[in-house]
Amino acid sequence: MKRILIAVSDDLNTDQRVLRIAGSLKAMGFDVFLLGRTTPASRTLNIDFRAKRFNLLANKGILFYLFLNWRLFWYLIFHKFDVALANDLDTLAGVSLAARLKRRPVVYDSHEYFTELPELIGRPAKRKIWLKAEQMFVPHVFAAYTVCDSLAAIYSEKYGKTFAVVRNLPYRKADKLKAEKRNIVMYQGALNIGRGIELMIEAMRYLPDYELWIAGAGDVETELRQRAEASECGQRVKFLGRLAPGELSMVTSQARVGLSIEEDLGLNYHYALPNKLFDYIQARVPVVVADLPEMRKVVEDYGVGEVLTERTAECLAQKIASVAANVTTYEPRLLQAAEQLCWENETASLKVIYHPLL
Repeated sequence: MKRILIAVSDDLNTDQRVLRIAGSLKAMGFDVFLLGRTTPASRTLNIDFRAKRFNLLANKGILFYLFLNWRLFWYLIFHKFDVALANDLDTLAGVSLAARLKRRPVVYDSHEYFTELPELIGRPAKRKIWLKAEQMFVPHVFAAYTVCDSLAAIYSEKYGKTFAVVRNLPYRKADKLKAEKRNIVMYQGALNIGRGIELMIEAMRYLPDYELWIAGAGDVETELRQRAEASECGQRVKFLGRLAPGELSMVTSQARVGLSIEEDLGLNYHYALPNKLFDYIQARVPVVVADLPEMRKVVEDYGVGEVLTERTAECLAQKIASVAANVTTYEPRLLQAAEQLCWENETASLKVIYHPLL
């Protein structure tokens, strides 16, 4: 049985994409082992795979990435594996260098357009370092894939290497979740800049009968909490923290509307196709999404919500109210979309990528 080491820069417990891929690779016949890291907020590891998490001397900034790749490199050097899977650019250097020395193939899963992250826009020195790493290692991987057609086309043209597409689709929910719908507007995902969460909080003053539930954690969580507390609707904004996937599904299923309104901050967000959009669909929750190409295409193709064409709090509130008022219209469309946009169907793409490595 071929052993595949899967490297990621988070603590593994809540990385749904990585856990889904690990499950599919195990079902294909790989011996799967995961590598992640602990954070100050990490809980006891609760996943169905063998794994190791590194304790690093830094948890953010350049030292974090250096320590992470240093630990990945030495772990791979001293442990047996047949294939290495690097998740995102922040693990690719350590994985690639060790695999090259041991003459093992590397597969690269690009979860986003890393060098176009908002955190790097306006920081040319840091961005240059990441671009150099991308140029050094991406052309030499055995296979590569990313999360949407737009990014696959960009990477393929940039490096003359075929990038496949494996979308962030959740597992199919066999039946509609039975949770009773409440007047809840839902956001799930990272609490980082450019996610539109500030606009969501502001929009709540136009929706006095609704609560905004925010599930996740991130760099701007403190600022968001302060903004909510200072607003006139602070009592109706609930921060739920980072939830386990099963718990998150049950919470989301109670909402009337799900939000994914990323700002157009660089090409990474411009071509974003967030997994939360598909999580909402599986929970049978209609959506309001940003007017960005990949998200707009899903909403228009399947008719599961509306597109936010004007980024004002009043316009967002109007879109939310419109979607919530037409729940019965969206129900059959959400059911059809959920049957098609699920991980069980997406694994066909994964098998094409990994079959030559079995």
